[in-house]
Amino acid sequence: MTSPDPLTPRLPSPHQEIRDDRFGRHGLRLLLKRDDLIHPDLVGNKWRKLVPNIAAAQGRALVTFGGAYSNHLRATAAAGRLLGVPTTGVVRGQELADRPLNPSLARCAADGMRLHFVDRPTYRRKTEPDTLAGILRAAGAEGAYVVPEGGSNAEAVRGCRALGVELGGHADVVAVACGTGGTLAGLAAGLPAGRRALGVPVLRGGFLEADVQALQERAFGARSGTWSLDDRFHCGGYARTPPELEVFARDFEQRHGLPVERLYVAKLLYGLVTLAEEGAFARGSTIAAVVTGRPFPEDPDGRPGTPPGLSRPL
Repeated sequence: MTSPDPLTPRLPSPHQEIRDDRFGRHGLRLLLKRDDLIHPDLVGNKWRKLVPNIAAAQGRALVTFGGAYSNHLRATAAAGRLLGVPTTGVVRGQELADRPLNPSLARCAADGMRLHFVDRPTYRRKTEPDTLAGILRAAGAEGAYVVPEGGSNAEAVRGCRALGVELGGHADVVAVACGTGGTLAGLAAGLPAGRRALGVPVLRGGFLEADVQALQERAFGARSGTWSLDDRFHCGGYARTPPELEVFARDFEQRHGLPVERLYVAKLLYGLVTLAEEGAFARGSTIAAVVTGRPFPEDPDGRPGTPPGLSRPL
């Protein structure tokens, strides 16, 4: 008898209708696409992006990149533990090497990931072939399969296309928080004609338009689907959670009994509430927000969260 695949997901992920007067008074319906429930360890879009890369690696060790609080590093480390595959995480910030590990990096290490810290100028050049080769040599990861920062490459984008297919008949607008843009690139390609995708970047800089298009070109040969970005809701940049965002997230949790991940999901929901108030969506529209992760630890106070009741699966 063969053992079950440890990466077996819950797909399609369920959706949950949220009754919130901030949407209802504008004639809008809000759905949460609960990708945070796909897998207990590879949460949300991390499963959709990592699994195609793991298949492409064909059993080779994995090496990938991220900051000190990277959800992607944690997911890659968890995948390595589940599959018995060695993983190396290249972490931005040489100064962190001499400090105690924060909870996120400690989780990576506990799952067996070797951590290799690099200085920030080198990290910024990590996609240059010579710099990448030097990093891999220094990390003892030559010959490993390289998964890019955030997991976004052609394989990941094609994996995320299923998200758009799952949601296509259920929402007029599908919104997702964006780090490296791979989820948006795949999601938009999977939506049928007449539906559109909206990306809410969580980093400053306004660079994602070109990045998302480049990802689609590598995955599908051309720009695909109807999509746009709104750069107003990064709240100062990645991992920046100003007091007003914290107030918003706690209020949403209290209204709906749902733990809200701060670095991505809170910014997405904050943006959607603002856009609804601005009249950005036509009355009668259904807006789907993709919940790409859950709080780490399980909620902001470190207590395990219990998901509320779910509607039928899509």
